[in-house]
Amino acid sequence: MNAIIAPEVDLASTDNNESSTMGLTMIPIVEEEQATGTVAEAYEHYRKHFGRQSVPGILKCFATHPPLLEQMIALASTMLFVDGHLSRKVKEMIAIQVSALNSCPYCLDSHASFLRSNGGSRDLLLSLSTGQLDDSSISQPERTLLEFVVKITLESHKISPADINALSDAGWDQSSIAEAVHIASLFAFFNRVANAFGLPSQHLSDLNLTTMGSREEQ
Repeated sequence: MNAIIAPEVDLASTDNNESSTMGLTMIPIVEEEQATGTVAEAYEHYRKHFGRQSVPGILKCFATHPPLLEQMIALASTMLFVDGHLSRKVKEMIAIQVSALNSCPYCLDSHASFLRSNGGSRDLLLSLSTGQLDDSSISQPERTLLEFVVKITLESHKISPADINALSDAGWDQSSIAEAVHIASLFAFFNRVANAFGLPSQHLSDLNLTTMGSREEQ
């Protein structure tokens, strides 16, 4: 991409046609038809690289700061939407759980669709979105990892060497554990951006998913 320049867009307009369900946001986002310069180039790169017809709302939030938009697309290409030390399916499981805990309907719905397309069953999706980690659709190693993800999301300051040892005993190597930390932490960030901008659910899932919110509030 070219050097970063400020986008020439009318941020006063917030009409969003993503999946024909996006309503007005509380903070203006950069729509595809408004984007020019670096933002337009980044949107086009995203559509071509991921084979998507439209740019998701979360990227339109990041486009209010073009360097961040480019960095987030790079993260999507190299970490979020690819197999790595963790499989794409496990990454989507983490995304669902964190988004449910953080009460983010936009991210929960988006990644419910991604989980299903990466082999996740309806039972698995419901288990993750409701925090039922003892469900038979979740293996013991996955359960140990997801319990760690809950701790990252709600009580990261309490993580101890014993937590890391438990993950190692469950079969997760250090690179996989590190990647789980990155994915869980990134989704906490995405959830907060989506909620603060006011991105609504796109209703991509055929299930009536509800967010859990912080367990400390229940």
